[in-house]
Amino acid sequence: MRVGFAGLGVMGAPMAHNLLRAGTPLVVWNRTAASAEPLRDAGATVATSPAALVEQVDVLLMMLADAAAIDATLGDAPLTDKIIVHMGTTAPEHSRALATTVAARGGRYVEAPVSGSRKPAEAGELVVMLAGDPDTVAIVEPLLAPLCRAAFTCGPVPGALTMKLAVNLYLITLVTGLAEAVHFAAGHGLDLEQFVTVLDAGPMASAVSRVKARKLVDRDFAVQASIANVLDNNRLVAAAARQAGLASPLLDAAHALYAETLALGHGPADMAAVLHAIERRTTTQRC
Repeated sequence: MRVGFAGLGVMGAPMAHNLLRAGTPLVVWNRTAASAEPLRDAGATVATSPAALVEQVDVLLMMLADAAAIDATLGDAPLTDKIIVHMGTTAPEHSRALATTVAARGGRYVEAPVSGSRKPAEAGELVVMLAGDPDTVAIVEPLLAPLCRAAFTCGPVPGALTMKLAVNLYLITLVTGLAEAVHFAAGHGLDLEQFVTVLDAGPMASAVSRVKARKLVDRDFAVQASIANVLDNNRLVAAAARQAGLASPLLDAAHALYAETLALGHGPADMAAVLHAIERRTTTQRC
């Protein structure tokens, strides 16, 4: 099968590279053309437009920023006998509508959002959640093997995206709590290196805490998952909670902090930069 990849950002570029390394012939496209050049150098074909990309492939993997980018990429192109795979994070209702649109245009649709940030994407260690027609999911899942260490089938659309939002809720509140803990430790004059050592030795340690605690202590805000992206995800989770009539008090507190961090000008920074908003609240409180 001819495989296409749209969206070569922080996550998409390493994912596409891993497909190429695994021997998958790939046609790629990105809105910013310069981002596609490293893929061309690695052996991919670069499509001249989204329509050209869709025309050239049998399976299209999309790691795009939002619903508008997905809709613009697909445009009005014929989708007969094509499989469209949505790997980003959008509202479940958008994905459900997209499945209907793809089917009406003769194609098949699979949700395949991933859990993980830039480093797991580079290492091929993402976790993928899949939803859609079982026969189509069975075609797509082996194609994604070079990208992930685990894959889970989550029933019909939008089961995978709803699962991803639940995972994201935990991630957002976990990292926000960790940032507040580092702030607390620093404010009490504790040895932050010892704090990290104690945390790593205890039952709360995880792959996320090990990476993010190090970034917080070093004040290393190089992006893995950006403040702007996390805030968008927070909004999606909050909307899904409201739609189901569910309380989300921790998420709501995190939402306010990420919005404040964005307003402080840290939108492109890693989500660990939420520390800035917590520090700002302390400064304001003392004043």
